[in-house]
Amino acid sequence: MESRAFVVEGGRKLSGEIVPQGAKNEALQILCAVLLTEEKVTIHNIPNILDVMKLIEILGDLGVQVTKLGEGSYEFIADNVNIEYLESPEFNQKAAKLRGSIMVLGPLLARYGYAKVPKPGGDKIGRRRLDTHFLGFTKLGASFEYDENDAFYKIDASSLEGKYILLDEPSVTGTANVIMAAVMAKGVTTIYNAACEPYIQQLCRMLNRMGANIEGAGSNLLKVEGVERLGGTTHTMLPDMIEIGSFIGMAAMTGSELTIKDCRLDQLGQIPATFQKLGIQMEFRGDDIYIPAQENYKIDRFIDGSILNIADGPWPMFTPDLLSIILVSAIKAKGTVLVHQKMFESRLFFVDKLIDMGAQIILSDPHRATVIGSNNERPLRGISMTSPDIRAGVALLIAAMAAEGESTIYNIEQIDRGYQFIDQRLNALGANIRRV
Repeated sequence: MESRAFVVEGGRKLSGEIVPQGAKNEALQILCAVLLTEEKVTIHNIPNILDVMKLIEILGDLGVQVTKLGEGSYEFIADNVNIEYLESPEFNQKAAKLRGSIMVLGPLLARYGYAKVPKPGGDKIGRRRLDTHFLGFTKLGASFEYDENDAFYKIDASSLEGKYILLDEPSVTGTANVIMAAVMAKGVTTIYNAACEPYIQQLCRMLNRMGANIEGAGSNLLKVEGVERLGGTTHTMLPDMIEIGSFIGMAAMTGSELTIKDCRLDQLGQIPATFQKLGIQMEFRGDDIYIPAQENYKIDRFIDGSILNIADGPWPMFTPDLLSIILVSAIKAKGTVLVHQKMFESRLFFVDKLIDMGAQIILSDPHRATVIGSNNERPLRGISMTSPDIRAGVALLIAAMAAEGESTIYNIEQIDRGYQFIDQRLNALGANIRRV
């Protein structure tokens, strides 16, 4: 996996069908939920990506029996968890490299009354606070300690008790962690300002099948009635909506005809409609999205004729993970759009690479960029560049595929963290991407 760069030959049209991988952001929560029971949990459609495989490795190190059943299907039995492993240097080293490691806290706290993780790493997209997780745990009766010297978060709770919790922000991972801590707490926990992403809905459905009592999934008000214990279950993960959005943008930018299979359209929220605002045509055929080859597409305006503004927000608003893809997709369109990244402060800094490629973009501040589309009149040119985070990495990959000539993208571990075998899957459609 330790490849250094992609060399991309631009200007090639893609054609055919592609199946999205399982949802990365769902996987990180669902996998940690196996720690809540000693019974067997079977999970299907797990994406084979760096972050997810590292988390499965950590679960194995904790004493969970992990059995691979087939491509993307695993069986987990957490009947003999070694909580002492949390004290080891090895755990410190592995967990610090993985943002998703924070998700073991809720389940371990619920079942063993104790948990700790090192300060996690991950993307360079600005500060990502973890306060929501810990404020939730302390409300349930846990004591929390952060040691600045060894950068460890420690949590202790002999018994958790249900409480009314108003989350300070609708954090997806924060909501998931608090839900998992609350499922076996005494009494009723009410979580207000909860995240309501499809990932959270999936987690709630899974926990309810395991015997939990959670009401309100899909809304911002959750009611969790504590139960004595949870049992096993089988769970199939959703397709990754971020990959689906990435493929829509990729088809438009390369003027390709593409069918994205098995999309679970009922779970995509505003994603298809937001790409349609850029003028990208698509047809919904059963559960597939068909994108015809389009030489040109034209950005909508607001009803009064003013310039379109696309912003992100907590679900069911447009997901921040796809704003980089929207920005790139607008480069070849006809018209102008203001992209407003509200939730993370450093996510738009990759536009300097797009400007080097010939895109007409004005970066107003860390949160706002105006894209003046070229209407396909000025092709992008290939350059050398470095990927700062997972989503910008794929946005740069899309730009490179649409550019004239050859581009080199360094630091592609960032792309591998979120997209499985992306080069092989795109090459099968007619791309030319080499790992070097």
